[in-house]
Amino acid sequence: MAKNIVVIGTGYVGLVAAVGLADFGNRVIGVDIDKRKIETLKLGKSPIYEPGIEEYLNRNLKSGRLAFSTDIDQAVQWADVIFIAVGTPSREDGSADLSYLWSAAGTIADNVNSYKVIVVKSTVPVGTNRKLQEFFDKKVGKGKVSVISNPEFLREGKAVYDFFHPDRVVVGYADKKARDIMVDIYEALYLNETPFIFSNWETAELIKYASNAFLATKITFINQMANLAEEVGADIHKIAKAMGMDGRISPKFLHPGPGYGGSCFPKDTKALVHMGKEVGVDMSLVREVIRANEMQKLRMVEKAERLLGSLQGKVVAVWGLAFKAETDDMRESPAIVIINELIKRGAKVKATDPKAIENAKRVFGDKIAYFYDEFDAAKGSDMVIIVTEWNQYRNTDLEKLKKVMKGNVVLDARNVLDPEKVKKHGFVYEGVGRK
Repeated sequence: MAKNIVVIGTGYVGLVAAVGLADFGNRVIGVDIDKRKIETLKLGKSPIYEPGIEEYLNRNLKSGRLAFSTDIDQAVQWADVIFIAVGTPSREDGSADLSYLWSAAGTIADNVNSYKVIVVKSTVPVGTNRKLQEFFDKKVGKGKVSVISNPEFLREGKAVYDFFHPDRVVVGYADKKARDIMVDIYEALYLNETPFIFSNWETAELIKYASNAFLATKITFINQMANLAEEVGADIHKIAKAMGMDGRISPKFLHPGPGYGGSCFPKDTKALVHMGKEVGVDMSLVREVIRANEMQKLRMVEKAERLLGSLQGKVVAVWGLAFKAETDDMRESPAIVIINELIKRGAKVKATDPKAIENAKRVFGDKIAYFYDEFDAAKGSDMVIIVTEWNQYRNTDLEKLKKVMKGNVVLDARNVLDPEKVKKHGFVYEGVGRK
């Protein structure tokens, strides 16, 4: 049975959830305090780049199942179920900043006029959902609000696909009535035999952190193996391929590069270390993952400096600014550390990205030059560094690149090019974990 659903927050998680839940046949209102963002969404335009999102956005707007508003009070009163999808960024000490979450909770409590299910999609520290339930019980009375922990596992660039084809759906609950409502909301997935994991709140909360920390560890492991392979003359791609053939390991996330970034891995690993510290558990492995990941970004700059002899006065073209391909998200992107360090060591940076330039301007301002075409960025450069694995870089016109560059050095931090082919065109090539 279709439900009246409100999604608070229209960022990556909230917007994907809103269009997806509407596509499941529910009536959905996405709410946000950002008036400009809401007006953009009403016009059927997504404020974020995510493949497929506008197709679902427009389809559900036209059907009347999806709407957007800044009036959170009215939306909460109308809703049966309220999804909280606000940001939980890192504080300086690594802990999660829950101010947006508690602000949303306070607004919800002020507008409870019937039984409500509150679904927390935001990534929150263990114990948060229990505290939320206690807050609502005290504020509006027991039995009027049921809290559900329903963490998201969306990959940016594939978020729409992941919403409709999840590996699993995690539901942390204390009230069976609320659990049954969640099954009803996700009926399309439930009937399609998507695995559902039902647990208490704490287990659901920790599943999210454990999953992201493990993937971050896997990335860091293969990066350290790549660094070792460089020094001893081994090929990390063949090593990773052989490792991935082992069913216990799998080939996913065994791709060496300049380190992980994005909205999840950096903040979730830091939060996990902080949680461990609070309860007296030493999360030493995760803490080392964080340190090693930062060192991996700097290693790319050290490679560049070694290849050029010095970065002082050199022109470096950086191809790729987003933290990964198929997104415009610059949050914790390796490009930020790499570019800032290049500048610090005296280089002039010319940067390009198919989608992330506008976001990059908010990060770097006028410290670097921006180009929408990668060959314009490479013109007159001493070196090209490939930082993001956009497909268009994989089959780049090497003859054209050779003509426009001043130098001939290519640092392929994502291993997207064929080394032998690049070298045949007269370039000095270096990748990660291979020569």
